[in-house]
Amino acid sequence: MNTFPRQRIVVIGATSSGKSTLAQTLAEKFNLDYIELDALFWEPNWKEADVQAFRERVRSATHSQVWVVAGNYHKVRDLIWPNAQTIIWLDYPLPTIFWRLLKRTIRRATSQKELWNGNRETFWGHLKIWSAESLFHWLFKTYWRRKREIPILFSMPEHQHLHIIHFKHPWETEDWLASI
Repeated sequence: MNTFPRQRIVVIGATSSGKSTLAQTLAEKFNLDYIELDALFWEPNWKEADVQAFRERVRSATHSQVWVVAGNYHKVRDLIWPNAQTIIWLDYPLPTIFWRLLKRTIRRATSQKELWNGNRETFWGHLKIWSAESLFHWLFKTYWRRKREIPILFSMPEHQHLHIIHFKHPWETEDWLASI
């Protein structure tokens, strides 16, 4: 697992699984462009980008030959996966993800750190689990669907060129990172 294609990598997983953190680490380690799909998708005031604008941003960002992408957006998968060499799937247990999301939400809400395009997270918005504003809502909406869909995507003929690295626990990811 230590030898894998390292020029065009995609890191996927549930919200708060650590996609961005791992992608940034790999970008620094291998001198790759770091591309965070959330930064290309979210406009100011948490407005979703127009699909064509989002696709154009992704097309432009992945134009170079060396990059690591953090994110799962199906709207641009057809632009990213055909050019990718390696996909790293952070497939952690739901309690692990939930705990990470809770800690991250509290940290971001209290620090009010700007994320993308002036956007900041609020704690109360996420507590409204019934609302599409809540990342907890998003987690419960997408977690099991992704666990079913991702293996199917990996088995498709157009994705056979991809080197798949599948981590089921954060310690596996940490051990792997330490070994490369």
